[in-house]
Amino acid sequence: MRVIVTGGSGLIGRALVDSLHADGYQPVLVSRSPDRLTDVAAGVETARWDAADAARFAEIAAGADAVVHLAGESIAAGRWTTERKRRIRDSRVRSTAAVTEALDGMESPPGVLLQGSAVGFYGPRGDDEVDESGAPGSDFLAEVCGVWEAASAAVEERGVRRAILRTGVVLDREGGALPRMALPFKLFAGGPVGGGGQWLPWIHLADEIAAIRFLLEHPEARGPFNLTAPEPVTNRELARSLGGALGRPSFVPTPGLALRLAMGEMSTLVLQGQRAVPRALLDLGYGFLFPRIGDALADLYGS
Repeated sequence: MRVIVTGGSGLIGRALVDSLHADGYQPVLVSRSPDRLTDVAAGVETARWDAADAARFAEIAAGADAVVHLAGESIAAGRWTTERKRRIRDSRVRSTAAVTEALDGMESPPGVLLQGSAVGFYGPRGDDEVDESGAPGSDFLAEVCGVWEAASAAVEERGVRRAILRTGVVLDREGGALPRMALPFKLFAGGPVGGGGQWLPWIHLADEIAAIRFLLEHPEARGPFNLTAPEPVTNRELARSLGGALGRPSFVPTPGLALRLAMGEMSTLVLQGQRAVPRALLDLGYGFLFPRIGDALADLYGS
């Protein structure tokens, strides 16, 4: 199976490409600058794409069986200025529109599109448990996810199976959010953030990749899927588990006001959340490798 992976240089994309390649698939790592990647496994095909050119993407996807579209500017790379918010939104919507246009114009498009998104689709939900039937939120991230998902809807008219990947916070020791979360604990200054009661919809990187492959390989998988562990935790519970995995105390709080002053609107990533559960994924039969936060962190930190 030839699988096109956009955003292939990111945390999830690279891990997915490596996993597919190891099992005999033919992944194509698509990136703006593939020549800068120095540790791509031998035999993995790479392709340059500016994330906006539909004609170029059609060339890349010719003869492919599937597309996993993960491209988009990081939401946590800096304060959400007006310009950065525009780039966050446009990088997702324009690239998805280009993928959709490319597939629509192909005589034989790939049979499946797995479309990236996030649990931010639901907006802040307090203590309410939310599954894939939940209504969209109204904040910035919810608006971005809504238009991002809508941008690929037309592929279904061409008979392309489409599944939406509403991913939570992906935990990995070497990349993503976890190293930044862990740093205060390593300095003996870790603890709950804000009130500590906000929910974190998390997922181990190994489950993120396994779930994507599960959806790729199951022809009945259509529509939105929350890619989150079945047991979300509060920020307070995360702090306790992370401190335990690192052998560090976990009682030094970080006031919410300090985060708001330091991060601006982006502080909502830490101070608000969703108690999201993967109902659709579980109903389809996926079995999580790491359903509990303690086991996930023990695996990542070898404790």
